[in-house]
Amino acid sequence: MFKYLLFFLGCGFTLILLVNSQDQSGFVSIDCGEPSSYTDSETGINYIPDTSYIDTGITKTASSLYQGDDYPQLLWNLRIFPEGLRNCYNVKVKKATRYLIRTTFLYGNYDGKSEAPEFDIHLGANFWSSINLDLEHL
Repeated sequence: MFKYLLFFLGCGFTLILLVNSQDQSGFVSIDCGEPSSYTDSETGINYIPDTSYIDTGITKTASSLYQGDDYPQLLWNLRIFPEGLRNCYNVKVKKATRYLIRTTFLYGNYDGKSEAPEFDIHLGANFWSSINLDLEHL
C-alpha cells in the first residue's frame, strides 16, 4: 500500500462535468499523462495534458486491453508517482469560489504486474479520499 502517496493513475480530472457542445470557457479538463490536447468524440469535452500543472511523476501507457472503443481516451495514458510522499498538481483557484472536481482512475495494468495500487488524495492539506482500485472490476 502506498499510504499518503498521490497516484493519479489513468486519471482525468475535470473541474466540472459538461454537457456535449456547451461553452467550456472557464473550465479545465486535464488528462493525466496524455501528451497532447484532444476533444472526446463522445462527450465533446476538450482535454489538455497535465504537464502545465505538475513537474513530477512518469507518464505510462495503459495495457492495450484498456484502450480502444471499450475505454475512453481519457484512460489510455497515465502518470505514476513512484517517489515522494506527496506529488501535487498545481491548479490556480480563487478564494470564496466553489469548484466541482471529478476524478477518474484506471490502473490499466501499465506495468504488467496486475497489482492495483491503493493511495490517498488530498486537496491542499486536507484529506479527501482513499482510493483502492479493485482488480475484479477491471
